[in-house]
Amino acid sequence: MKKVVVFGATGKVGCYSALHLKKVGFDVVAVGHRPSDNGFFADYGIKYISMDILKEDTFDKLPQCDVYGVIHFAATLPATMDGYHPRVFVESNIYGTMNVLDYAVKAGVQRFIFARTVADVYYLYGTQKPIPADAPSKFPLNTDHSIYAITKNAACDIVAHYAAKYNFKYYIFRFANVFCYHPNPTFFKDGQKRLTGQRAIIEQAKKGEDIELWGDPECKRDVFYVKDCTQIVEKMLTGNGESGTYNIGNNMPVTRMEQIQGIIDVFGRKDKPSRIIVNRDKPNSPNFCLDISKTIEQLGYEPKYDYISFLKDLKHEMEVNRFEKLWGKESDYTQGLE
Repeated sequence: MKKVVVFGATGKVGCYSALHLKKVGFDVVAVGHRPSDNGFFADYGIKYISMDILKEDTFDKLPQCDVYGVIHFAATLPATMDGYHPRVFVESNIYGTMNVLDYAVKAGVQRFIFARTVADVYYLYGTQKPIPADAPSKFPLNTDHSIYAITKNAACDIVAHYAAKYNFKYYIFRFANVFCYHPNPTFFKDGQKRLTGQRAIIEQAKKGEDIELWGDPECKRDVFYVKDCTQIVEKMLTGNGESGTYNIGNNMPVTRMEQIQGIIDVFGRKDKPSRIIVNRDKPNSPNFCLDISKTIEQLGYEPKYDYISFLKDLKHEMEVNRFEKLWGKESDYTQGLE
């Protein structure tokens, strides 16, 4: 049984990945910054270790040899930052990543998985032309995501350097928004706490309220479910793809109209379905489509979740909230939210 260490295991993608890898036969060690997971991972036969990737001495808590793979999803995200503190991105994404890499070398890893942001190719947004996995990075320098993209790009170069010097394979996700259930339905935009767009629309649909669609209803974008993402993590550990960056997606972009209508169909009131009110005077949400041909051809990836099957599974996850022991309830996050 191959041992893998998942950093950032108490986050959304990290948690789902840890559970999936355990299910398919890996010996998983879950690593997170929070002091306790309340026994969540033990329920799945996974050891949880609390540590800080910025403190080199805390890596002594981890397995020191025979580690096949390291999945590094520990990061500070703009969407979870209260206020704007750019130094935190430098510390977490650069110094923290170097500490994780030093540990990986010491533990003798053969595979290293990391994540970059889709914001690094922001200049290619706004068309339906698929964005290549190896597209050059270019993005605005005046947004709350700018320093995040800068530090993530630097970290990707450092990962490639370590892989070449110490002879292990590396795989880098280009992450768009990975949708999944989490009891926290909020995020931060420019340091301000807000309800996510998807969750706001779900709540409107549950009440049978009119839902306003901003901009062009035919504007398309990828809507990608976390359970397809974890499938890619598995294939990065088991396949023979070349080292490098891989886009994630499902080759099934949906329009804004289809997104909202799907939510109404799955979550809405049957006796009073919401009406969609189109307001073309409002701005479009960012639209883009990622080219996943490299992910399919080199990793053998086959998307399993289309938009409606994703929504149905999301609804089930919301109803059972199997992550309550780890993440809590929605009421823990929504107090004081207008």
